[in-house]
Amino acid sequence: MTDAADSLPVRRLSDWDAAELQGLAEEYGSPLYVLDLERVRQNYRRLEAAFPDADILYAVKANALGDVLSALREAGAGLECASAGEVQRALEAGASGAEIHYTAVNPPARDLDWIVDTWDEHPDLTVTAGSEDTIDRLEDRGYDGRLCLRVNPGIGAGHHEKVRTGAAAKFGVPAERAVDVLTDAADRGFDVVGIHAHVGSGVSSDQLDAHREFVARMGDLAREVSEAVDGLEFVDVGGGFGVPYREDEEPLDLESVADATRDALGEIDAELTIEPGRYFVADAGVLLTEVNTVKDARETTVAGVDAGMTTLIRPAMYDAYHPIRNLTADAPASSDRTERAADGRETAPQTVAGPICESGDVFCTDRELPVSKRGDILAIGNAGAYGYEMANQYNSRPRPASVILADGDVRLARRRETVDDVTRPEREARRASNADRKNDHERASDTDNDER
Repeated sequence: MTDAADSLPVRRLSDWDAAELQGLAEEYGSPLYVLDLERVRQNYRRLEAAFPDADILYAVKANALGDVLSALREAGAGLECASAGEVQRALEAGASGAEIHYTAVNPPARDLDWIVDTWDEHPDLTVTAGSEDTIDRLEDRGYDGRLCLRVNPGIGAGHHEKVRTGAAAKFGVPAERAVDVLTDAADRGFDVVGIHAHVGSGVSSDQLDAHREFVARMGDLAREVSEAVDGLEFVDVGGGFGVPYREDEEPLDLESVADATRDALGEIDAELTIEPGRYFVADAGVLLTEVNTVKDARETTVAGVDAGMTTLIRPAMYDAYHPIRNLTADAPASSDRTERAADGRETAPQTVAGPICESGDVFCTDRELPVSKRGDILAIGNAGAYGYEMANQYNSRPRPASVILADGDVRLARRRETVDDVTRPEREARRASNADRKNDHERASDTDNDER
């Protein structure tokens, strides 16, 4: 399923084979996430060609599936992790400590405890701290290893205000305090190795001026910090490289981005590090969902589907656009899978909505699509990034299954959750509580017998 997109800078939803995707929905059920590992590798190779001298890390939060981590590691990427859980996934994918950056925001105590224990076994692990408190908490736990400081440059960009992290107070130490914080950390015995910042997620071509200004500030800061702490290993300018979600949107000109990044950074005696996530996986994935209800409302036609905001939250959370394609209309079912002609349906404005009891549970409103019928399979494009990772169990809905396309084969990567999976933590808690009460009762009985 990758031949048609081998050399393309973006894979459109129309590039996927409709009949093959329909076959996956029939075999594995829906909702279903589909991820093409070869496309992930293609995206990595394109980025590597644009940034040949940079250390490339993959932002695991975009899609933490072990197969993705393994594929990108084998291609040459390191792994940037936002939590202890992501670090564990990276290690399980075969990464060494030297390949992992732990970049947490306000890390919970249990995360720091686990990370410091893991550092004992993997002393080349890099920890990125975003506050002086985090540095103090690391020192309290005996950590004096590789330390990077996340700074707040005061410049944000990205596809939505909720992901323009460069200017958000939550992220990083104000850049003007970075030299003092890192000098103090070095004096306390930490191995200061780098500085880090991230301008935001989904930066588009028309936001490159903001990105260039951000990188220039990081270059100036790197030279200042390097002089104060006797050198840095790397300057991490994050990722945020956008991908086109709309059908008429042009792909990011990576060569121009890379040239602008190098020019803005200037001469530094440290390695440039970047950490994209979305760019590698977004167009490598689709979400398949089945139409189960079609109704004429007062002002629109509603196509009700079995995926919802619990499956893919980006449209509800960010008002994000995702392309939608009616696979059944494009490739009518046939026993030998050779029929490819569209079935000639008329199109009409439709609202595609999920099963969640929220008015915001819609994937599109009044979008022109082939007239939906019950049983149709729809594909939602660019679902490889921040899709399953942000799925949840609201309304007690189980999370969907995921399949991987790799080396001409298809295999299940995550099984579909069941309602039993959703309610299991409560059942286990009740069993544990009942066992504790039984033990307390038995101990009380033993005490009474002893007293008698």
